[in-house]
Amino acid sequence: MGERRLTVQAAMRWGLVCFGVVFGLALGLMIVAQAADSDGNGRLYYNSNRAHPTDIDVILTDVFRGYSFNLTHSGRRVARVGYSAFPSRDPVWDGSPSRSPDGEWIVFGSNRDGNHEIYLMNNAGGDLRRLTVHPARDRDPVWSPDGSRIAFVSDRDGNWEVYIVDRDGSNLTRVTVNATDDESPDWSPDGRQLAFVSYRRGNWAIFTINADGTNRREITTNTRVRDIEPAWSPDGTQIAFASDRGARNFDIYLMNPDGSEMRRITDDPAMDRNPAWSRDGTRLVFESWRDGNPEIYAMNVDGGGVTRLTFDEARDTNPG
Repeated sequence: MGERRLTVQAAMRWGLVCFGVVFGLALGLMIVAQAADSDGNGRLYYNSNRAHPTDIDVILTDVFRGYSFNLTHSGRRVARVGYSAFPSRDPVWDGSPSRSPDGEWIVFGSNRDGNHEIYLMNNAGGDLRRLTVHPARDRDPVWSPDGSRIAFVSDRDGNWEVYIVDRDGSNLTRVTVNATDDESPDWSPDGRQLAFVSYRRGNWAIFTINADGTNRREITTNTRVRDIEPAWSPDGTQIAFASDRGARNFDIYLMNPDGSEMRRITDDPAMDRNPAWSRDGTRLVFESWRDGNPEIYAMNVDGGGVTRLTFDEARDTNPG
């Protein structure tokens, strides 16, 4: 099943005829709708430096309507990407967007106030709220399935560890305790566990742990490779992740939550990373360098039906 390149303009045209006689184009729109899903409305959130080379921002692309909005550029409100040159200041990093289960809020990490902290904004880029205030660095937030808590990574205790905080910034809890780094948390669908990446064995491996910090378990054990960026499927039966175990570059893999039945679903000379699930669990979005620079793609869970979702000379990464 070959790769299909979909432009935003094509997606708009297909939306007008999707109930007509052009079955193939209608099918293409259905694929994009599933791939760009977080809320079922064809909206995709990701990171990009397209507004300014030194800034990393949170971008919203609406595949159906054919436009993109920069939600975070230097702390500013929504601005249509490509319409104006933003004034530059020191490089600003607004990274790792994660949408709330109800689709109304985006949590992300940012250094906009001089230090890396966790922030919250509505899905239009407004009502900005700072959730963490600490001289250390806080990053990589992700919502709990019920929307009440946020897991994130912080080096406030000397190295990177996983923490949980309520959505209003209260009740901070440390989940992992380790002399080396623990990163990239992701919740199980029932909210009871977290998958995360750890360097505690001298290589990057994936672990699971209860949300209260008990019952830590290593689920990838190959000490010669790097397994990173776990993403739990909506039904809880699979974990997608990136690994260089099959080659010298990263590809996307799937496994059961206990580490069994591991299988490779991308096999490309370029780097494929940062998998994220569609809400119905039938598609994965991911970041790939296969066309020369990082763009966002989608595919079926079996690795087929690869669809390119972003088209820009800038770096589009971290779909969330």
